[in-house]
Amino acid sequence: MYGNFGQSNYGAAKMAVLGLMNTLVLEGGKNNIHINALAPTAGTRMTEDLLPPAVLAMLTPESVTAGALVLCDESAPTRTILCAGAGGYATSSMYESDGIFVPAEKQNPDEIKAQWDQLSDISDHKALESGSKQTEKFLMKAMAALQG
Repeated sequence: MYGNFGQSNYGAAKMAVLGLMNTLVLEGGKNNIHINALAPTAGTRMTEDLLPPAVLAMLTPESVTAGALVLCDESAPTRTILCAGAGGYATSSMYESDGIFVPAEKQNPDEIKAQWDQLSDISDHKALESGSKQTEKFLMKAMAALQG
């Protein structure tokens, strides 16, 4: 999810899992199906030559299992990315800044660069529930600008 040098294909695959999770949440929600993603950190054949044996001994599959089982429980959350490894557990989320509106006549790279600080301000960021929520946000900004 966060990227590792020399593993662009692996990183792309992991982000695809998150896109799949977000879509399945929308499709399964009507049937009370909870969908989550597990982001494990465990010693694997991919990491055995990169990490010292003492570290690999801590990054066992068993140190991830308890978290994975929580995601399988009837009371599991939904749309949660659970990170787990070496006995550590955390959640990760994707958020989007509130952003800006730029009228058609000003939609050019210089205008975007000029407003970069405002469009990337995360003081009012939100976790969006679907791609349509992003579209809705942008359309509301456009309509507000046209009315105001």
